[in-house]
Amino acid sequence: METRRKALVTGGSRGIGQGIAFELAKAGYDVTIGHWNDDEAANETARKVRENWGGDCWIVPGDLTKAETVVNTMEATLRKMGRIDLMVNNAGISRFRDIRELPVEEVDMLVSLNFRAPLMFMKEASNHMIEAGIRGSILNITSSRAERAYAGDALYGGLKAGLKRASESAALDLAPYGIRVNCIAPGAIEVRGRSITDEFGRRIPLGRKGLPEDIGPIAVWLASDAASYVTGINLRVDGGLILPGMPEYAWNPQNNKRTEKERAE
Repeated sequence: METRRKALVTGGSRGIGQGIAFELAKAGYDVTIGHWNDDEAANETARKVRENWGGDCWIVPGDLTKAETVVNTMEATLRKMGRIDLMVNNAGISRFRDIRELPVEEVDMLVSLNFRAPLMFMKEASNHMIEAGIRGSILNITSSRAERAYAGDALYGGLKAGLKRASESAALDLAPYGIRVNCIAPGAIEVRGRSITDEFGRRIPLGRKGLPEDIGPIAVWLASDAASYVTGINLRVDGGLILPGMPEYAWNPQNNKRTEKERAE
């Protein structure tokens, strides 16, 4: 009997992380989802996984802005699943803030959650895979904002660009062990707190807004044997959002107002 693959998805209670967890479950994975202060949504996600696809889904809460949470999450996940074949670094928060008004507390929070945590999860997951002889996969969720500069986006966009670059080096570090490291760069995806109107969606080259279920199948493919010769890439999934070359929104640094277009990204 073939052993089911095991995946850890941070920020898996809703949005893109939930979409990835669902698609992995459909593909035959058992999944552990991480979250913070989102018990109801996490429990509902786990229920749907078990009822719809028959796999196991465990829940590990934890505040990833705290350094020790990474190790604690990995230990709890391994106690529950025994192994990790796929690590998905999805947890993170988005901010737009003029550089002149950037609070140090916000910088520290986003650096810890959006950059340090994925680095440390890559460290912990890869060491586990190497020790267990697992030719596994690591996926980091970046953003189309990693590839295009916007006013007010020095922090979030800069960190996503840094994660993309860090993933490339990690891919080189881990290639000798058969561990692949890739990024998925969503853009204009409707998730919690970022509602995208149909009107904005029609302005995207492919004519619609993105949904979490657009990201899940990409994650499944990148982690699969079908992508066994793919490592170190940043695969943009944005409906062509940033292809036209002009910014998708107008940013006014004088009054710090954001338009509907900006809120969509």
